[in-house]
This record gives sequence, C-alpha cells and structure tokens, in this order.
Amino acid sequence: MSNLIQRTLSGAIYVAVVVVSIMVHPIAFAALFAVVSTLAVREFHIITGDERYTKVFGMLLNLLLFVGVGVWQYCDRLIATNLVFETSLAQLITFAYAIVLLVALVCELAHYEAAQPAAHWGNLLAGQVMIALPFATMLIVMAYSKWLLLALFVLLWTNDTGAYCVGMLTAKRKNGNHKMSPHISPKKSWEGLIGGAVFVLLAAWLLTYCGWFDCIDGWQYVVRPHAKYMVALGFGLLATCAGTLGDLMESLLKRSYGIKDSGRFLPGHGGVLDRFDSLLLATPVIAMFLTLIRMFI
Repeated sequence: MSNLIQRTLSGAIYVAVVVVSIMVHPIAFAALFAVVSTLAVREFHIITGDERYTKVFGMLLNLLLFVGVGVWQYCDRLIATNLVFETSLAQLITFAYAIVLLVALVCELAHYEAAQPAAHWGNLLAGQVMIALPFATMLIVMAYSKWLLLALFVLLWTNDTGAYCVGMLTAKRKNGNHKMSPHISPKKSWEGLIGGAVFVLLAAWLLTYCGWFDCIDGWQYVVRPHAKYMVALGFGLLATCAGTLGDLMESLLKRSYGIKDSGRFLPGHGGVLDRFDSLLLATPVIAMFLTLIRMFI
C-alpha cells in the first residue's frame, strides 16, 4: 500500500509540474525540459556503460540542440521580433553543436586503448537521435500551440491508462490475450493497444469539443469543415501508435542491458526514460504531422 501511495503521489506531482510548465509560459516549459532531457541523455549513457567524457559530451550536445530548436521556434513563431538576429543566433548554436560533436568524436583518439571507439561513437549519436531530438521537437509542437502540446501529453497518458486497463481485463480470459512482443514487453497486448486507441479517440474528440484544437481552423490551407476534428483523430491515432512503439523501443534498450528501470527519477515510476518513453517517437511524429497539415491540407 505504501508503494501505491508513493507511486500515486509522485505521479500526481509529475503531471502537475508538466501541466503548469506548459500553461505558464513557453520559456518555463523549455527550461524544465532542458533539464529533463539532459537527465534522460545521462540515463541513456549510464545504461549503455559509456565513459564519463562520452556522457558529458552527450549532455552538452543535448543542451545545445534544445536551445537551438528553442531559439528557432520561439523567435520565429511566437515573438518574431528581430528575425535577423535570432536567425543568426540559431545558426551560431547549430555551428557550436557541430563543433562539439566533432570534438567528441576526435576525443576517442585519446581513449582508444581502454575503450571501444565505434561503440562510443554509436552510443553518442544514438543518444542524440533517440533521446535529445524527440525532446527538442516538443518545442516545435508548442510553437504551434500550447494546447496541442498539452493534448499530446494527455492523449499519451490516456493511451497508457486505457491500454493497461483493457490489457488487464482481457488477460483474465481463459486463453489470455494476444501479446504484441512478449520477448520485449510481456504485458503489452494487441487488445490493450486497441483499447488504448479507443480511449484516445474519445479523448481527442472531447478535447477538440473543448477547444484544444481550435488553432487548426486558423491555419492557411485548412479550409474544410470540421477539419480540426479530423486532424485531432489523426493526431490521436499517431500518438497511440508512435507512443506504443516508443515504449517498446525503451523496453528493448533496457532488456538488452538486463535492467528493470532506467533510473530512480520518480519514486515508484523508475527513471526519466521510463516516464517519458512514449514521447521518444510520438513527439517527432506529431511534429511532422502538424507541419504537413499546416503546409498541404
């Protein structure tokens, strides 16, 4: 019971902090998740057993990427003041990112006797693509609308809850349920995926009715009646599928290294990666989806 109370309290605090940071100001959210994403990259390099210098370079690269995307999105879409200055600043950060990445790769020359350079190079780049980039793309979603970013979190939480409940219920049947990938995540089932998707679609419709997707009606090429409802349903389906795959991807990483939790970030919930694993694929997928919708539909 004490573990359940601890898990519930820490989960409630986590949800409250995320929601408040999104609603208060984009900079508040960016500051919070610059720290969170850095901790996630650190966890990744701890899991993979990289040397300390690889971990430090990975965390520094993550911050540069996060700040670069933040400057680009915030200045270009939210305030649009001196675009020449902000564009130059974003380019400068991009150059700094490239330089630090090259320095990190070259530093392996000094450690070739005690380490495996190819493995460290691969882990460094994998950490950026798998962890840093998805967290940074949250700023792209927020630049479209803070309500869309909040909807992404809410729909992913809804999917997790719905999939868990339906999976548990169907597991009690005589023949159990149908496992998605028992060698990676024994508890995930196809019934849970479908159940989670149904809950997500209902939640997406409700959020649209409450006005969370109203910004879509003002986009230049979106002229179809009830377009925001169609976009919301597509948004929800993509979040469900990509979120589930992201969860499996993080589970595969942990299983590859024989660990149960990625860390101890939240009591009862594991590490940062355990808590945000659904975002690893869902965020970039949703960012691309919104960009395509605004450009072509």
